[in-house]
Amino acid sequence: MLKINNSYSCISLFSYLVSAFLSRYLLMNWKQIKWKVRYYLQYFPFTLNTVLCGLAGWWGFSVLYKPTVKGEDPSPLLPFIILMGRMVMWFGVGLIVLSVLSTFISYFYYLWLRSNKGYKLEVEFTAETIKGKKNKLFLNTRLQGVIRPLLGFVKGRLYYDDNIMTDRFSLLSNKWKDKTFVRSAITGRSRMSLPDIKEYELKGGFVYFQDMLHLFSLAAQQPVSGHFYQPPVLTTEEDANVFPKKTETMDVRIEQLRRVEGEPLNYKDFESGDDVRRIVWKVYAKNRELVVRIPEMFEPYASHLYFYASFYAAVKAQWMSEGYLKEMLNYYKNNVWTVYETLSNKEWEMRFIPDQSFHIPEQLTETEKSARIISNSVWHKDTPLQQYFNSRTGTVLCISSLTDPEELKNVLERCDAATVVYFVKLSNVFKHFVPLNLIGRLILRPPQDRLSKLRSRWTFSPMRFQIQKREREIEEILKRSSVTSGEL
Repeated sequence: MLKINNSYSCISLFSYLVSAFLSRYLLMNWKQIKWKVRYYLQYFPFTLNTVLCGLAGWWGFSVLYKPTVKGEDPSPLLPFIILMGRMVMWFGVGLIVLSVLSTFISYFYYLWLRSNKGYKLEVEFTAETIKGKKNKLFLNTRLQGVIRPLLGFVKGRLYYDDNIMTDRFSLLSNKWKDKTFVRSAITGRSRMSLPDIKEYELKGGFVYFQDMLHLFSLAAQQPVSGHFYQPPVLTTEEDANVFPKKTETMDVRIEQLRRVEGEPLNYKDFESGDDVRRIVWKVYAKNRELVVRIPEMFEPYASHLYFYASFYAAVKAQWMSEGYLKEMLNYYKNNVWTVYETLSNKEWEMRFIPDQSFHIPEQLTETEKSARIISNSVWHKDTPLQQYFNSRTGTVLCISSLTDPEELKNVLERCDAATVVYFVKLSNVFKHFVPLNLIGRLILRPPQDRLSKLRSRWTFSPMRFQIQKREREIEEILKRSSVTSGEL
């Protein structure tokens, strides 16, 4: 009896371990399995239109070739109508067959070009200005040597980051060879709308050849790689009277003299005529070298405006992956970029000081570098505000609702009215008219994107009360301080 129980216990333990291993393995690989299924479904040639067109063809054939019932007196015009219907049907069938055949010919010809000449989908991302708002992201595509299907389409699709797929985009334009009517490539241009303002990594793509009715969609995999980023966009412009605190060149003269304080490291060797009261005796005691501190002075020149934007988030660790903070990050980036772009139109040269490390191409301009830095920045808990902001050289500081009020208070104690602080209230991103939103959700349509879904839940979110409480604290600190402040 003991042996039987021991055997049963071993079997139960073994089955439990196997089930636990399989459940954990399947859970860890569920995303990968889901991605592989979706990836290989791209090669499935049939579409919903195939079924609908097949049903329509069957119905048309059964109506036009329906046998005549004996004893039935047909209309004199019925044979003529049926004849015309059959002609139209077979003309349409012939046109569809011709389009399908040309689709297959174009597809296999491109496969030959890809394997023998290495032709592939070429992509380029550009940020352009649309309706006064800068940095809308566009995708420009080019496919060389392709024959377009008769009355058909050539489309593409990219996948990036964690195998997220974009919507399909069309390649509709022709690129002709110089001074000829020979087509060298087909091109496309489409507006990209991505969920977050950040840098993305391309993993690959597909090119699809489709007939006129989209009965067949023949996919060809594309080895596309590289990085691209969705830049921030301008919101309402915010202006302020700002004056630089940092001089790197003597090109720009300012109206008021600017105090340049002597720093502890601004020393020089003692010379005859120097004031002995400025000798740094601590250095002498340590190194036996006589050095004097460079005195403070008033400088009538200022060349660079130092711009700071803190992405430090003094919040709970579990909040960092919340969808709320992702939307807040997008909102904060847009407002930071708006302030930067507005101030860069002044005569001062801007210097953006990031609180995170990035590898930015050197050939970019200062504005392009700043846009890339702002886009790539994330909420972090590495560099607090007191460590980040230099009150002696910094002129403009952007803070968010996630800033620690105590740190902000300590920083502002070292600032004066020449420092401009922009406070971005992150709760504004979820503002909406509650009754109208509920009506739209219940009657008109459900929320489509992430922001709409979060707005509908924000009213009852525990995070809302804590964020708004902190915003009131920050507003009170800014009112009591001597800095110049603005709210976004």
